[in-house]
Amino acid sequence: MVGKSSSKVKYICDHCGGIASKWAGQCAQCGEWNSFTEMVTQDRRSLHGLKAEPVGRIKPSVLGDVSLDTVARSASGLFELDRVLGGGLVPGSAILLGGDPGIGKSTLALQCIGHLQHAQRVLYVSGEESLQQIAMRAQRLGIGGADIHVLGENEVQLITRHALDIGAQFLVADSIQTLFHAEVPSGPGSVAQVRECASALVSFAKQTGCTVLLIGHVTKEGGIAGPKVLEHLVDTVLYFEGDHSSRFRLIRAFKNRYGTVNEMGVFAMTEDGLREVSNPSSMFLSQDREAAPGSVVFALQEATRPLLVEVQALVDNSSVGHPRRVCVGFDPQRLGMLLAVLHRHLEVPVVERDVFVNVAGGIRLSETAADLAVATALYASAVNRSFPANTVCFGEVGLSGEIRPVPWGESRIHEAASLGFVCAVIPARNTVKNLPIGFEPVPIASLAALGNWMETRSQVDG
Repeated sequence: MVGKSSSKVKYICDHCGGIASKWAGQCAQCGEWNSFTEMVTQDRRSLHGLKAEPVGRIKPSVLGDVSLDTVARSASGLFELDRVLGGGLVPGSAILLGGDPGIGKSTLALQCIGHLQHAQRVLYVSGEESLQQIAMRAQRLGIGGADIHVLGENEVQLITRHALDIGAQFLVADSIQTLFHAEVPSGPGSVAQVRECASALVSFAKQTGCTVLLIGHVTKEGGIAGPKVLEHLVDTVLYFEGDHSSRFRLIRAFKNRYGTVNEMGVFAMTEDGLREVSNPSSMFLSQDREAAPGSVVFALQEATRPLLVEVQALVDNSSVGHPRRVCVGFDPQRLGMLLAVLHRHLEVPVVERDVFVNVAGGIRLSETAADLAVATALYASAVNRSFPANTVCFGEVGLSGEIRPVPWGESRIHEAASLGFVCAVIPARNTVKNLPIGFEPVPIASLAALGNWMETRSQVDG
């Protein structure tokens, strides 16, 4: 047991993870009230079983002398997951997988272990489910468990001990909220327990070379397993997203020390588990699309991956005093800005009308290149004019009504051409080389030019 000399009382904010030496009614970092929880901190070397190095034993290294040997990655068996990780699993790395309860995190982890079991020693630790429940899920997913070690345990010291005994090379902790450290005087799921359990597992990964996958639920505030401090401890942070009413699941990397961030993998939830979607654009677009007012196809770029998604807008007369502004998959504040720009530069009457915007397939649009697609859909719905079904668009809209260039223009166009689209409305300053044969770019410099083009196009089609 750790002595009193190695313990110290601190107060940690449940909302942001900020630490204070004394209790306060309001957190000075995030402004939350009554969010401080008492925590007894102890020497990390005592907590993690590490011996203190004598002073002067560790010496600094010259950066130029550090070995640059390429880290040997191992395939997880799921190409979409490997894409997001940057090429596969890195030995000794700690990965945090977050998402809403029931979204499929445990299913993804179990499928990953099922692929790895023949090449590595794997250990699946569950603090929430019984071993029988895990076995039933594995049977449903068609996973043979002959080489999978499972453990129903919550104490992190025992977990690392069992992992050492079997020489685990891949460890799944499901979930971090259910684990506890015996020397931390608080209950499982508290900020102190989450911090220390995650820190102990990260230290275990670095010391043994075992890849550790931590599963964490997203809280009602949108954080993983409590404060952001947990995300700072690990090497990679993955978010598993998706609408429960949709079978599509998206996995994104928001932090990755071994690869790019904002990469995205696409899965479809089936009765037999998660199935990889190699061509998500064809899944997000309906096969029999027809031109309709308020429907526009946007060429999205997620890191190195282009996708085509359908943006839908509806502008209708309001029956209430305050017109509604409803967004699904798009930033409501950016919608307000686009409505103001449309009203100012195209004289679209939207002030007293209801406005609805939806991104089909459960995709959330965050890049500014979606501005033109949303503005076009709003304009087409407001004037009851159809946008061509064989045309995509992308571009950023400025407050003065200009269409600003965006990166990855060539990649977006080639993705559109591969799916049968023959035209793209793009910013005038987006220079695209190596156009696909027969593909027609329509460069526009302003929203006024967009309105003129749509009017001319409707007259030709009419």
